[in-house]
Parts: sequence; C-alpha cells; structure tokens
Amino acid sequence: MTKSGKKSGNSLLRWIFGIIFVIIVIFGVNAGLKDDQAAEEPLQGAQQAGEENLADTQVHAEETESNQEESNQDSGPEENNLTDNGPVTRENPGIGNLTVHFIDVGQGDSILLEYNGKTMLVDAGERDKGKVVTAYLQDQGISGIDYVVATHPHSDHIGGMNEVLNSFQVKHFVDSGFPHTSKTYENMLTTIDEKDIPFEVAEEGKEIEFDPAVDVEIFNPGPEYSDDLNENSIVLKVSYGETSFLLMGDAGLETEEKLMGAGYDLDSDILKVGHHASRSGSGKAFISSVSPEISIIEVGAGNDYGHPHEEVLERLQKASRVYRTDLDGTIAVTTDGPTCTVITQKTGSGEVVTGTGTSENGADSPSIPIITRETESEEVKSEEAGEPGTGTISSSADHAVYVNNLNLKDEWVEIKNRGSSPVLLEGWKIEDEGSKHTYTFSSYTFSSYTLDSQATVTLYTGMGTDTSSELYWGSESPVWNNDGDTAYLYDNIGNLIAELER
Repeated sequence: MTKSGKKSGNSLLRWIFGIIFVIIVIFGVNAGLKDDQAAEEPLQGAQQAGEENLADTQVHAEETESNQEESNQDSGPEENNLTDNGPVTRENPGIGNLTVHFIDVGQGDSILLEYNGKTMLVDAGERDKGKVVTAYLQDQGISGIDYVVATHPHSDHIGGMNEVLNSFQVKHFVDSGFPHTSKTYENMLTTIDEKDIPFEVAEEGKEIEFDPAVDVEIFNPGPEYSDDLNENSIVLKVSYGETSFLLMGDAGLETEEKLMGAGYDLDSDILKVGHHASRSGSGKAFISSVSPEISIIEVGAGNDYGHPHEEVLERLQKASRVYRTDLDGTIAVTTDGPTCTVITQKTGSGEVVTGTGTSENGADSPSIPIITRETESEEVKSEEAGEPGTGTISSSADHAVYVNNLNLKDEWVEIKNRGSSPVLLEGWKIEDEGSKHTYTFSSYTFSSYTLDSQATVTLYTGMGTDTSSELYWGSESPVWNNDGDTAYLYDNIGNLIAELER
C-alpha cells in the first residue's frame, strides 16, 4: 500500500462489492446463492471444480484510511495499520504474556491472540460455530476486538464472522482481498459495510500493528493471486521475544514453495498446520524449513475429508509434538518470550516448554522439551515457586522425553526423546488410566534401556522380541481401552513425566 493512494476502508470495500456484483452478473449467479458446504469446504478436487477462475478480478490493495478516530489516540487519524516490514527492532517482552488460543470449532479454523489488553481474532469457523467463538471470547472477558482477520473466504473460516461482528466492537478488519461469489462472503462484507468497520487488505511484506512488543508479519498473499482460494490464504508469523508462531490458514504446497523461494524466515516454534493437515500441504521441505517444536492441527472429529491425512500426520509427528483440536479440544499456548505453557481443554494438562538446545536437523534453533503434568493448577504453581511437586523432573535430560502417540485399537504407545542427550529409562514406567496395567522399562534383551537423542521407541501390548526401537509388554490380553484411555509415563523415582489421552 502506498501513502499516495489514499482511499477509505469503506470505499475499498464497496469496490470489492462492485467486482463481486459484476462477477455474479457475468456468471449468472442469482440472488439465491446457496451456502453449499461441499462447494466451500477445503476439499481437494470437489471444491476447486465448483469455483470460477477469478484471476482477472484480482484486487490490488491500496492504502486505506480509517474513518473512525479512536478516543485514546493522541495523534491524528491513522492512514493504515499495515506497515512496511523493514528492519525490525523488537521490544523486550515484559508487559505480560502473549496467549494464542486455537479454538475448537470442529472442521474449521479460529485463533485468538491476546496481549497487553489487545486482541486479534483470525477466522471464526463455520456459520454454526459463530456462537461458539463468541461465547469463548466472552468467557475470556473480551468485549471488543482490535483486529479481525479473515484468512480466505471459505465458509469453514468465515462462516461464523457475522456472529462475531454483530457481538463485538471491531476496530479493524483485515481480508485477503480476493473476492468470492459466495453468499457467506457477501453477507460478511455487508455486515462490515453496515457497521462501518475499517477494512484493510493484507499485503505481503507488511506488518499488522498489533502491539510494539509483538511482531505480526504478513507472508501471504502476494501481489499476484492464485486461482486456488486456499493458496491466497493470509499467512502470519507472530513473534514475541524468542517464541514464534506461523499461522498458515489453508495455504498448501504452492504457497509453501513460494515462501521458501522468497527467503522468508520460516523457522518457528509453533506451527498452525495448513489446510487441516491435508496432503495438499505440509511438504517435507517446508516442515524442515519451519522446524516446529509444536504443530497444531485444527480439525473436526470424523470429518468427511479424512483430515488429517496419515502421511502428513506422520511427517509432522517425526518433526514435532502434535496437538489436534479433535482430540485435545481448544489449545492455548502462553509465552513470556523464552518459555511457553501449553494447556489443552479435553485433557486439562499443563505443559511447560522451554527453548534450549538445537533442533532436530541440527540447526541453531530452539528445541522445546515438554513437561506434562496431570493438571494446570497447583502443581505448576508450586514448582514455579520452587516447591517440589509431583511433576518435578529428576534431570534436565529427562525433560525431553514424552509420550508421542498412543494407538488404542492397535495396542501400542510411542515414547520419544527430543533432547540432545540419550536418556536412561531403566526403572521408568508406563501405566494406563487407573493404574490397572504397568510396564517397567527393563527386559531380558536390554538389561538397561537407553533412549537415544531424537529416537523413538514403540511399546506393543502383546508378545514379541525386543529390539532397540520396539519393545513388548508381554500381555496376553488388551491393555488400552478402545473407548478412551490415557498413557502415563513415570521416571524411576515415581515422578509423572508425561501423559497422553486418547
């Protein structure tokens, strides 16, 4: 956006409206446009086949000028809240913590950022999830939103926007700028126009002025749009101190290649996985470039698309600790800059993560060992105060060992060591819920079992011959309850190190 081309947010919005109207007339779309979820959901093939080529109607964003003056501003009206992404001087964190909430909206996306009294909402799920998002924000004590970002016009990302826009005072709305001939998108634009909400178009290379201590960089879309709506998703990198989040929207392989070729600093601690972990994204080279410690998948349980796709899930699990809203519910990541705490809704677990060491590929980027505790409350508080708790860890090397996966049906549990040093597991234990079954790491094959750095070991319930990567419980009957169970990992002095609920 250039400062010479001033245009109000509402004028730009009406321009986009005009383009949409022309498209509707040209393609014979009448006023009875339907919200066909199958056409708007991000399903490869079916979705793209139902969408018209809008390349000739690309919107090139000009700088917008807010026509609403904020009562607490000392200076004149802002021309634009998207700034040039030049050399960054990041303020040291210290005012508080940044919390990023990955809200469980089923098969869709909705992300809330909170810092120093400021809020940003990225997407709002399907139409029937608008009330869910609104209720969640209200539960956080939020009455107004500084920024609302619509990554792209698919209904599983903007369907709930009208509910949000009608429930909260919104200061700025940021859109991908690519028009769409759906009733959902049209209704959203109508509400923005009626409420006179300042409307801005995301522009690659700019930043959103969320807070001086928090960098919010726009990596996508670029000046030339793709024919695929997903590839026009707004991609944001959010950085606070030493911790960074990469929010991919529904961007896939095409965007990943573009970002890698553009030379962006993709290295991030927390990755919001693109397109619900569909095989259309999360390529091997891209995951290596990001080198996430934590990957978060927003996905609906039992969805019709088979998300997350198995090969993508395996790729992510090899590189990071994976969280999923279908299994973990809403996931909140709070960071003070150098450390993070992950709280999951369904498990109620609090996981403290600290940036130390090197990444899996050996680069000088943070590696985040994870300590899992039974609850987020008294245990965490007592340890922060220096008091011993049930989650106390016996040595720093142990912090990196956690339960990476649990398969209830096929009866196996996987343990991983993400640390830079091997960990002796002799005397450690795996237990199921209620401690009905216990396995102790000691076998006839391995008198003392050591889990090497970056290695995993799979513990099977039944009979078999132990190897360095596969161990066997020796049980003649199933251990894990297929209706739901939890694997608990204890060290050799009985401290709870990690847990995973399925």
